[in-house]
Amino acid sequence: MDDAWVSVAALAAAVLLSELVRRAAARCLRGAAGTVALELASTFQLCCCTHELKLLGDAARLEPAYGLTLGYFVTVVHLLSFRGASCNPCGVAERVCRGSCRAGAAVASVAGQFGAALSARYAAAAAWSLGLAEHHVRQRRFGFRCFDPLGGTVLEAAAVELGCAFVVQAAALHIHKVDHKLRVHVLAAVITALVYAGGSISGAVFNPVLAFSVNFPCSGHTYLEYCFIYWLGPALGVTSCILLFEKILPFLSGTNMAGRDIKAAHEQKAH
Repeated sequence: MDDAWVSVAALAAAVLLSELVRRAAARCLRGAAGTVALELASTFQLCCCTHELKLLGDAARLEPAYGLTLGYFVTVVHLLSFRGASCNPCGVAERVCRGSCRAGAAVASVAGQFGAALSARYAAAAAWSLGLAEHHVRQRRFGFRCFDPLGGTVLEAAAVELGCAFVVQAAALHIHKVDHKLRVHVLAAVITALVYAGGSISGAVFNPVLAFSVNFPCSGHTYLEYCFIYWLGPALGVTSCILLFEKILPFLSGTNMAGRDIKAAHEQKAH
């Protein structure tokens, strides 16, 4: 349990450091520069915390209830502190398609996300090298290597990533229907449930930049296989969700409405 508290302290340090950067950026930067700084700090926080949670879950063998509770509270902290940052290239691409973000700013934001993801990988290794907890010492002994994150085939893992991204995007599209005070908790509960359901197959990352930081250095599969699972899978999940809820279903609903109007007109004419 002492080792778990060390991990909690590491999580708190990552959040506090990222929050300092966010506040400094909010005071000193404006426009695209401020957006990139926000993405960088928030992505760094997300990746650092995920590195620590993954190591704690793999090494400390926490009871599922403790692990899920910790994951839920950390997710709530992320959602409350990100201040609109997507920390996800898919989210940036969506903003470009909706016209709320220019292509140049999008490229800078994605570059900042990947830079932060890479920095988080080295920051986690530096923290573990201090040997403050037994699982940190063990990871240092292994040379900070990680091993195959998949518990299923490549296709199964890609399907899980696609499905998780689809569900999270669907929740984000409909979260406005939930009371404002409950929105963060509902999203955190959805994400925690998906991690629990799909974690044993793919890790349930459903975020390309987070996977780049946490899973891409791991042995067991090729770089292209990881790209297929963790980049193409989430991208297809987000795209299919948007198409379904914003194009296909409204089109079918409009067709049904038109059909009912025509039928009603014919019935009125008959009378």
